Amino acid sequence: MEIRIGNRTADIELVSKEGNKVALTIDGRRYDVDIVMTENGVCSILHNGKSYNAELIRADKSKKYKVNTHFSSFDIDIIDSQAKYLRTRKKDEESQNDKISSPMPGKVVKIMVSVGDEVKAGDTVVVIEAMKMQSNYKVNSNCRIKEILIKEGDTINGDQVLIKLDL
Repeated sequence: MEIRIGNRTADIELVSKEGNKVALTIDGRRYDVDIVMTENGVCSILHNGKSYNAELIRADKSKKYKVNTHFSSFDIDIIDSQAKYLRTRKKDEESQNDKISSPMPGKVVKIMVSVGDEVKAGDTVVVIEAMKMQSNYKVNSNCRIKEILIKEGDTINGDQVLIKLDL
């Protein structure tokens, strides 16, 4: 996932979690920390023998937080796989590319078309499961299926081209 702090965006990956012990990477650099939630929204973090406290205040039911430390406050925006997917889908709805790609890793559940099929705007061409949710990938303009690069049951990567289209 990504976390936006002001103008900076950091790539965060959870490597492992066992009890309070958490291993994560921030922009590819590994951190081993001990995290304890002490009160509602307050956490204590131990890293390399130093203690840090932070108060997390969630803005409504969104993925935006205000993080308060002893000396600073930060506005944080969490951009997880679902948010990336929705952002990508909005871009895709603006204009049809000559391909259908997956913005995140997942599994091909069903391919609804064959090579040579003519599809109309709004037709579902493939169903992908990611994070235990199924998503229908649709075309947003009339086109023809040029090439199918996946099979049902395939595990796919983020940004992988799934189907090529003839516009």
